[in-house]
Amino acid sequence: MAYRWKNDLTRADATPYDAFVNRRQLMGGALGLGLIGAAGMGRAQEAGELVPNTYEDITQYNNFYEFGTGKADPARNAHTLTTDPWTVQIDGMVDAPGDYTMAQILEAMTIEERIYRFRCVEAWSMVIPWNGFELADLLNLAGVQEGAKYVAFETALRPDEMPGVRFPVLDWPYVEGLRLDEAMHPLTIMATGIYDKPIPNQNGAPMRLVVPWKYGFKSIKSIVKITVSDQEPPTSWNKANGSEYGFYSNVNPEVSHPRWSQANERVVGGSLFAGRQDTLMFNGYEEEVASLYEGLDLKANF
Repeated sequence: MAYRWKNDLTRADATPYDAFVNRRQLMGGALGLGLIGAAGMGRAQEAGELVPNTYEDITQYNNFYEFGTGKADPARNAHTLTTDPWTVQIDGMVDAPGDYTMAQILEAMTIEERIYRFRCVEAWSMVIPWNGFELADLLNLAGVQEGAKYVAFETALRPDEMPGVRFPVLDWPYVEGLRLDEAMHPLTIMATGIYDKPIPNQNGAPMRLVVPWKYGFKSIKSIVKITVSDQEPPTSWNKANGSEYGFYSNVNPEVSHPRWSQANERVVGGSLFAGRQDTLMFNGYEEEVASLYEGLDLKANF
């Protein structure tokens, strides 16, 4: 049975397909971290509604530094990534370590649609209809052993296909991690599609992590390795600048980034630059995930 959560989002709230894939063109006049809001943003903001996103928005405005640091670079360059065949190595504290092909994974998983808010640490947001399966199902397939506490992830590193890794923007390959209870939470999914279409290369094909209550950089793309362990794993942005990017990276309007507030966000979705909305604690999933952090100082453990 599909996991049910307090979901106030429908396809009508999703970034429109066309905006998802063409959002860079729509963003032409934006400055800095400013994003383009949808037509009618003012009315939607006043009514407290979510502004729909399009497929063009989601696929044309990306952070995927392996293909360049510009927002348009991934859509322009990621066609070079070979995604078939694709193998994911699962190792560490599991009963069945090994190399799992995407065909094997997909045959064993139940794909469903999850319409989630997506919040970037740069203070912009979207609403995205993902297709995928719960990460817990994949971890259970491999068999998590007693005593495991963390799950680490690694992105493909292919300099001949990824022009961005020629530059030391980060310590390649890109790595991320979750506590085991976060990884096993039913909201945490492995996305294989968007809008019922295979996930585009620039969005993390053929399989990426999606953790909707955390900032987007935690949702690592194009995964080739998953390691279960009893040690907290290193993460790329934390290694690059630990004072700005913590291990948890939960969406929290009360904890500012050192260089900008996280109290509100610009909404991607349309052709005009038209305002902001308040950031929700845990990106709107507080009821589902706050219990994971009981007793934890969310300002110290940002």
